[in-house]
Amino acid sequence: MNTLKRILAVDDEPSMLRLLEISLKQAGYQPILASDGFEALSLLRKGGVELVVSDLHMPGMDGLRLLNKMIEENLQIPVILVTAKGEVGSAVEAMKLGASDYIQRPFDLDTLEMAIEKALSVSKLKIENAFLKEETQQANNILIGNSSAMQKLKELINQVAPEKATVFLVGETGTGKELVAQAIHQNSARRDKLFVALNCAAIPAEMMESELFGHERGAFTGAVKERIGKFEMADGGTLFLDEITEMPIALQAKLLRALQEGVIERLGSNLSINVDIRVIAATNRDPLEAIKEGKLREDLYYRLNVFQIHIPPLHERYGDISLLIEHFLACKKKSISTEALHVLTGYRWPGNVRELENVMERAAIISKGNVIGTNDLPMDLRRSETNETTIYAQQTTNLHSLAGQTTLSIPAATDLLKKQMIIEALKRTNGNKSKAARLLEISERSLWYKVSKYNLMDL
Repeated sequence: MNTLKRILAVDDEPSMLRLLEISLKQAGYQPILASDGFEALSLLRKGGVELVVSDLHMPGMDGLRLLNKMIEENLQIPVILVTAKGEVGSAVEAMKLGASDYIQRPFDLDTLEMAIEKALSVSKLKIENAFLKEETQQANNILIGNSSAMQKLKELINQVAPEKATVFLVGETGTGKELVAQAIHQNSARRDKLFVALNCAAIPAEMMESELFGHERGAFTGAVKERIGKFEMADGGTLFLDEITEMPIALQAKLLRALQEGVIERLGSNLSINVDIRVIAATNRDPLEAIKEGKLREDLYYRLNVFQIHIPPLHERYGDISLLIEHFLACKKKSISTEALHVLTGYRWPGNVRELENVMERAAIISKGNVIGTNDLPMDLRRSETNETTIYAQQTTNLHSLAGQTTLSIPAATDLLKKQMIIEALKRTNGNKSKAARLLEISERSLWYKVSKYNLMDL
């Protein structure tokens, strides 16, 4: 626990105030003490307080009036109220006004610690969500691009955001799956609640159940105190499960039950907790292939896959590259040369938008002037551009060869161009017909017909 976190304890009873002081010190916090609401408000105005633990009933300014004054003065600090057993109704009313939580007397140290940890965690997420909301509204950087693929993506987001349906995002690494999930959340009725993200690939398998559902003290070796999970944090809002196929298969069964029943249990507890969340899941794999490989439960997939959105890779939206570059360089106050832009638009971008952003960050650092040139770009990009130019030259040569024929047939020239484009699309997607069809902006059925027509079955 961070010993620098300063918590304000407020109580008119000296013995209770002393108990709070001792408890907060034992929990690893720095206590600040106030004997009534007026003294507490004065201390809060000076700043530096991260949380308030206040008695509900005090003479002069009680806990409820203190909470109202904090709201009036925009002091956005979480408040935990301490109540007697008969004051639960008042405490619940206070929570409707903005209190983070309440605890009843007599309480033990574990109860106090749990309430503080939950309030601080939620407060941190609220700050992050407020920043996200402001960034989304001001820059709309999630949806940069005017290509047909991006227009379709925007349309799908607008269609599903107001609904309650679970969303399944499929896209290559670096395409911006979490950003799309954030856009769905920000355009939904849950926008004022929390957006909580969990990257299943970044959490050790043995810790993932605790991350999702939380745990009680002593639930396993190392569980020295209670902890709330992502499900509880996201209650009322949106839970984003990235790289869902990396979640242990046994845990997927528990996730399925939680989604179906809207109820969870912390590790080491038999107490059922109701949660109201919208789940958005994502993967960089083909989900049907993941099912075949035993990486994803089929029943969980169909529970998550109510509304699927394919996020296009960058090589399916080349027309957006210049807009993305302009966005990434705006804060650097730099521009890009025509030659360098030609190199970047000719690259295949296996790392997608994330790779492009990193390349522009590096180029802006290396560039000595205000204009980024080809020499500021990584060598592998320049080599790749040479290869793309060779492909283009071959296609052009094939078209020019029609000039030597006795007939200048437009259908023949069109067929030749179509064949070359299909060959290139299949090369770029390593023979994946579904991806090639999306790259060519035609149906997969139409692609299969053309592959057969042009004798390209072996590609």
